[in-house]
Amino acid sequence: MDRIDLFRIFCRVVECSSFTRAADTLDIPRSSISAAVLELEGRVDARLLYRTTRKVSPTQEGLAFYARCQQMIADMDATENLFRHASTQPTGRLRIDVPGRIGRLIIAPALPRFLDQYPQIDIDLGVSDRTVDLIGDNVDCALRVGFLPDSNFIARNFGELPLMNVASPEYLARYGVPASPDELSTHWAVNYASPSTGRTTGWEWEDKGKLHTLSMRSRVTVNNAEAYIACCLAGSGLIQIPAFDVKVHIDAGELVEVMSAYRARSMPMTLLYPHRHFLTRRLEVFADWLETLLQAD
Repeated sequence: MDRIDLFRIFCRVVECSSFTRAADTLDIPRSSISAAVLELEGRVDARLLYRTTRKVSPTQEGLAFYARCQQMIADMDATENLFRHASTQPTGRLRIDVPGRIGRLIIAPALPRFLDQYPQIDIDLGVSDRTVDLIGDNVDCALRVGFLPDSNFIARNFGELPLMNVASPEYLARYGVPASPDELSTHWAVNYASPSTGRTTGWEWEDKGKLHTLSMRSRVTVNNAEAYIACCLAGSGLIQIPAFDVKVHIDAGELVEVMSAYRARSMPMTLLYPHRHFLTRRLEVFADWLETLLQAD
């Protein structure tokens, strides 16, 4: 087996922490993965991986070798593609993961235009509100909304998503229209719990550049954006929601914006991918297209 292929296999095993998962993502037999790693360890005369029945992890030597392999693979790919970008169409399959309603309301309707522009790219579109494992799930990139913890992933900022405070006309007829956060003590909210952590956040608003948070009364907690909006439409309480999410309901008069001067802080949109050196041409053109799409919406 060619040395660069051995390097690629070794890197995928480290990233997947499993021979079986690495074999699945590379679409080759598990026995070939094991043989490649053994051959590589023989070539470098060092043990690169700890192996248990449940997990595979790199040794100290393996970690150092992994970093060098990443660089060599990136250099090889860059050299091979030196003259291709200007003369050929990007090709291959992209696996992406996006939040549920952004995927359904913004990306999916516009996707045919991207596919027409790049007919040799195929898309696996993952649409969910859970946090995926980019490496373990073999995802090329993931769109995240909200403030992110530090990570080893490359992050590309796509701007911000403005939020609105909304309620149904029926709710406002029953409880009144709040003019400012000072009146929220007599109102109800629908709580949203993170699908990943289960944590709920308080009612937020910005005033003169300062962020405020208030715990409101709530009898309903959901962990899904569809249910969040549905409960608001049913009159269960006030919600804070990205503006694009409820535009159709606002236009139809089914929801009403309140306290427009006291909106929550806009949420950043970020595209994550594992490593700068692995930014393929197909991922590059998709990222550019997606940024333009989101900023235009």
